[in-house]
Amino acid sequence: MNRLLLVIVFLIVAGAVLLSTLGSDAMHKMQSGFLGIVAPFVKTGSAVQRQIGEMGSGLKNLDELEAEYNRLTVENRELRTENQLLRDIEAENNKLRQALEYRERSVFKLLPARVISRDGSTWWSTIKINRGFEDGVEVDEPVLTDAGLVGKTTTVAKNESIVLLITDETCKVAGKVEGSREQGILSGVRVQQSDTPGLLQMDFLSKQANLQPGQKIYSAGVSNGVFPSGIPIGVVKSFQVRALDGRAIVEPAVDTSMVEDVFVIVGAK
Repeated sequence: MNRLLLVIVFLIVAGAVLLSTLGSDAMHKMQSGFLGIVAPFVKTGSAVQRQIGEMGSGLKNLDELEAEYNRLTVENRELRTENQLLRDIEAENNKLRQALEYRERSVFKLLPARVISRDGSTWWSTIKINRGFEDGVEVDEPVLTDAGLVGKTTTVAKNESIVLLITDETCKVAGKVEGSREQGILSGVRVQQSDTPGLLQMDFLSKQANLQPGQKIYSAGVSNGVFPSGIPIGVVKSFQVRALDGRAIVEPAVDTSMVEDVFVIVGAK
């Protein structure tokens, strides 16, 4: 053990003496050789360091991309909302345009009105509109839309009126069937008689009428009646023969539970 130690010490001392006796050229050659040996390891370490830096930069870019994605998602949601609003506005404009065109070509003097409330019953048998006697509205005047008949005025105040809907069982309308001589009286179907609210029944038809689904029903315009002739009322859903007459179940042309804008017939043009 002591001998090995002595050998190591001797080699170290000899190496030191040898290095001290070398010239500058030899020293530079030894340094170059040493650098040649360790250079690949140094380069590898630098490459690793650059990759780590690039990964950090990449992570930063991912954060930016996520922020951009979130921003675009919000913008997309806002654009969808704006598009829906524009579609709603366009639909409302189309509806108003159709109503104005109907008003222009109608043979009647039509007063536009808006539904401001509905009664508290289950099937909304009356509505209130924002027109009254100050606007020229009187009792028993027909109320309609460009699609068809809605009802008639029953109570008229200064700036409001109550409209009895045709879906109420007490509202009676004389009707005729398109393409036939059949006529009858329409009224609202009683709630107890139907699982579907808002339907009409047309009674006093002949038992041979044999009406088919889809046939259109119009107001008949009887003498001294409230409703003029030719206003669409609805379409036939079914027909049944009873003991003394025939009865048709009719779907109204106007969904009275959804109507918002109407016209009151206040005279002839």
